Amino acid sequence: MFRDLPPLSQLRAFAALAEAGGMSAAGALLNVSHAAIGQQVRTLEERLGVQLFVREGRGIALTAEGQRLGGVLREAFGSISREIEDLTGADADRPLQVTTTPSFAARWLMPRLGSFRAQHPDIDLMLNPTADVVDLAPGGVELAVRFGKGDWKGLESTLLLRTPFVITAARSLIGDRTIDSPAELLDFPWLQEIGTDEAKEWLTGQGVAEGRVRNMTSLPGNLLQDALRSGEGVAATALAFVEREVDSGDIVVLFQDDGRGAGYFLVTRPGVQRPALRAFMRWLVKEAQADG
Repeated sequence: MFRDLPPLSQLRAFAALAEAGGMSAAGALLNVSHAAIGQQVRTLEERLGVQLFVREGRGIALTAEGQRLGGVLREAFGSISREIEDLTGADADRPLQVTTTPSFAARWLMPRLGSFRAQHPDIDLMLNPTADVVDLAPGGVELAVRFGKGDWKGLESTLLLRTPFVITAARSLIGDRTIDSPAELLDFPWLQEIGTDEAKEWLTGQGVAEGRVRNMTSLPGNLLQDALRSGEGVAATALAFVEREVDSGDIVVLFQDDGRGAGYFLVTRPGVQRPALRAFMRWLVKEAQADG
């Protein structure tokens, strides 16, 4: 395998060219002249027997083959860089970036986070509570806490919290009324986390009037939980977020969907993980296990 590969210097030169978009800029990345970049790339083209770029005015444009090779090299050199940083501790001071849904952050993570700070005062965290699916990228977000079945393509996942998906309402909203059919819930106001369509999807899945309700209020996840407890509307949520209120009788589980997904997963990119990431994931799992 190694004997068939082009020299590393040629691959580095082309990766820099693909990244920078020009000979001079690529030379600056590698601290060599633009002529040296041009020579290395031309030699690489001759070795491969394909044209990797074309000149456009004073710049260059990658061919289809060049785009393919550039993407592979970007990922490969990125992986090498991450491994070396992990081995040498070069990125030890970089904050650990984590993305979760606002509901998970407000109802599960934040009440427990003090214990992590006490155990790991040397690790800085950057939390991004958002309903959007954030890409995991080198030097960026390293951990996502996602609800589902753990089958995200190209990523690794570890089950953190197994919890069913439930349709709930405060006792103060429902009163003593018995709800036998999802269609009866169309008479009530609904709450939904911004950036999601969970309520409509659930109602549509139940065959209820294409998910149309009398009144729908979309709001951030932490405010949704407050509004739910205050009786402002019916909401779809994870049972783990309302277990205490369900046990006390303040919130009623109207319907439960065990097949929607296994629960919350810790999702990471494949490869070696930084010590800070490993420490945070171990702490999360221990906290979930302590909850039973």
